[in-house]
Amino acid sequence: MNEDFLHYVWKYQLFSIEDLKTSAKEPIVVSKVGLHNTNAGPDFLNAQIHINNQLWIGNVEIHLKSSDWYLHNHEMDANYDAVILHVVWEEDATVFMKDNAPLPTLVLKDYMLNSALKSYQNLFSSEQRWIPCEKEINTIDGFILENWKERLFFERLERKSTAMKLLLETNKNDFEAVLFQLLAKNFGLKVNGDAFLQLSSSFDFSILRKVRFDENKLAALLFGQAGFLEESIEEVYHQKLKAEYQYLKHKYQIEPIAKNVFSFFRMRPNNFPTIRIAQLSSLYHLHQNLFSKIIEIKDLQGFYNLFSIQVNLFWKTHYNFEKESKLSPKKLTKSFVDLLIINTILPLKFLYQKNRGGVHESDFLDLLKNIKSEKNSIITRFDTIGVKSKNSYETQSFLELKNNYCAKKRCLQCAIGKSILGR
Repeated sequence: MNEDFLHYVWKYQLFSIEDLKTSAKEPIVVSKVGLHNTNAGPDFLNAQIHINNQLWIGNVEIHLKSSDWYLHNHEMDANYDAVILHVVWEEDATVFMKDNAPLPTLVLKDYMLNSALKSYQNLFSSEQRWIPCEKEINTIDGFILENWKERLFFERLERKSTAMKLLLETNKNDFEAVLFQLLAKNFGLKVNGDAFLQLSSSFDFSILRKVRFDENKLAALLFGQAGFLEESIEEVYHQKLKAEYQYLKHKYQIEPIAKNVFSFFRMRPNNFPTIRIAQLSSLYHLHQNLFSKIIEIKDLQGFYNLFSIQVNLFWKTHYNFEKESKLSPKKLTKSFVDLLIINTILPLKFLYQKNRGGVHESDFLDLLKNIKSEKNSIITRFDTIGVKSKNSYETQSFLELKNNYCAKKRCLQCAIGKSILGR
């Protein structure tokens, strides 16, 4: 038995209210269960309860065992002086109030609804399950599930955007600068994400604003700060960028990061850090005020058009500075742009709209419903238990469900869990 479950049972009155009595056989009528308190102090505040035909207004404390009152030293805490009812699963000790009268106690297991208890035991059984409700999730009412998916999606957006707030504060509320850093991180993907974020944070964004009109200067800034221009290579393009970078380095008093933070190991050539830096450079050379453009775009094709870029001619025949390769356009794929939209653009746009005073939910829902389902181990596992995803809106919702509810056993805060428990 779990104390959180007892909170849930009391809050939603999943017990028989007929002929309810204290352990001392005094009749109880619950008019108001009280406000669930998630901070320090009694568990439910300002409850209204008739005990032995007298109305009491005060607080309710819940424990697995009545002796937990003393285990938690509540008798020493004035915050518990206004407790009018002690709700327990098992009464193994008498609790006394300051006037030495026994504290009215409700032994919940004597009144528990069998259906709720059985559902709880099934949900939290010791049986190994990938998610606690994997046997019941397909029985949930479609209306409940659809509403819960939308709630999960926006919880995920909220959490992602909250993580971006610190970056925004660091950049003095410059959304363009934050977009650059976040895009850079996503251009690096999982393997090189941190290295790309380090690169994008190694110089003030105002420098990029000044040099972005000159393709060579911008490329020199990014490759130079990444440490790829520190070596002596005979390639003409490398030498050109190196000379340009030496000028920028002196002018703006900047220093490169270590080249060895970038990994090429076991990566597809199109994901090499050099190629991703070249693409990032081309993107910012092509578009001024990129964040402003992103805010204005409403449809998926608009984003595909925005990120349709051509890398410098040199990179069409190279994957690094030293060796020539077969001609390849090295464009950003639609699937890569989808990742940028999901992981960077929408969370930042959500934060922007919140800062402006209102979120337009359709801007996010309509867009992600047109992006194909993501492919990863979690979504594959949902698929095997019969929970299919039609688009990225649903996969984002299911990722939030698995990572922040199922994995943490937060079934009592989950609409699916509540439905299974009969609420």
